Amino acid sequence: MNVTDAAYDTVHQYPGGSVALAPRLGMSDATLRGKVNPNTDRNRLALEEADEMMGKTGDFRILHAMAAMHGHVAIRVDAPEAGCLISSLLAAGKAKGGVSGLVSDAISDGQMTPNEAAEIVRACMDAIQALSAVAQHARAKSARAPA
Repeated sequence: MNVTDAAYDTVHQYPGGSVALAPRLGMSDATLRGKVNPNTDRNRLALEEADEMMGKTGDFRILHAMAAMHGHVAIRVDAPEAGCLISSLLAAGKAKGGVSGLVSDAISDGQMTPNEAAEIVRACMDAIQALSAVAQHARAKSARAPA
């Protein structure tokens, strides 16, 4: 996923979409939609705004897209706020299965469209996030274990 798509998805997949998120960022709904519109090169989202948006939404796909574009992976290092190791592992397995299903569907006709590739990339980013939650829970569990 590229940064532009990540920003667009962050806004439009936020509960209530841009209408709900824009006031939290101190801007109008129309301005926010314009800043993440992939079909325009005017009035783009500033780094500070992307940072604030990630902090307020808890959605870090912009960060993950930036890291991936430069050959890196961003992994959260603090303790998870909720859930447990087993539920995180199951969620990661489900996410990996989703990637496998998308790849299987995409190659079944011997061709892969740009839309299919983009969907696979998004699913991979979701799987990476799910796997990082497993790592967070394991790290937190080991920190609480008696020495």
